[in-house]
Amino acid sequence: MKTISGTLTPIRDHVIVSDMYFGEQKTKSGLILGDDNGTTRGIYARWGRVYKKGPQNNEEYQPGDWVLVEHGRWTRAINMDDGENELELRMVEVDSIIGWSHEKPEGVQFGQEFSNGDSTTFDPASFVNV
Repeated sequence: MKTISGTLTPIRDHVIVSDMYFGEQKTKSGLILGDDNGTTRGIYARWGRVYKKGPQNNEEYQPGDWVLVEHGRWTRAINMDDGENELELRMVEVDSIIGWSHEKPEGVQFGQEFSNGDSTTFDPASFVNV
């Protein structure tokens, strides 16, 4: 993917995020969420760090905060070099943000170092109280 130089400014109330992770993840309780994006098991919201907010965005979060974005409600990535860092940026709509935090969320750890290579399939019905 080609890297562009400069800066991006979102329009209206849109948000540009960085640090959105698509690999394997492990929750604080030990549940491993595999790198299975594009499958039914891979459908879940993802955290991203706010890079910039549009001029009409009056939400409380600021650049540097973390936002939780509904699954699939982000654009394809753009690689950008802002003169200090090379970033992978995505745009999200404000209505797709379902939560936010000043700190990087502790409930999910990133990286394949949390896997022993095995995978497990869970029956979603087992999480429902009937």
